[in-house]
Amino acid sequence: MRAQRRSALVLGGLALALLALLVLFLSVPLYLAWLSALTAATFVAYWYDKQQAQRGGRRTPEITLHLLALAGGFIGGWAGRAVFRHKTRKPAFTLVLVVATVLHLAIAYLLYGAR
Repeated sequence: MRAQRRSALVLGGLALALLALLVLFLSVPLYLAWLSALTAATFVAYWYDKQQAQRGGRRTPEITLHLLALAGGFIGGWAGRAVFRHKTRKPAFTLVLVVATVLHLAIAYLLYGAR
C-alpha cells in the first residue's frame, strides 16, 4: 500500500474514532464533534507533512490539506501553521483557511445561532 494512501487511512480512522467517541460517549453535538475530529486529523496532517519536508520524504499533497480544512479541519490548519510554522509562505493556504473559517462559522450560525 502506498505511504500516502496509508496515511490517509490512518487520518480517516483517527477522525472517525474521535467522532464516535465524542458523539456516542460524550454526547457532543454532531457538528461540533465533526469539527473537533477533523481539527485533530488536520493538525496531525500538518505535523506529518512538516516532518516529511524536513526528512525529504513523501509529502502530503496540498489538495489533501486544503480538503481537510474545507471539510471542517480549519482550526487544525491554523494551529498546524502556527505551531509547526508550516505552509505560512503559501498564499493559497491562507486563502483556503479563511474561506473554510467563514464557511464553517456560517454553518455554525445557521445550526446554533439563528434561533
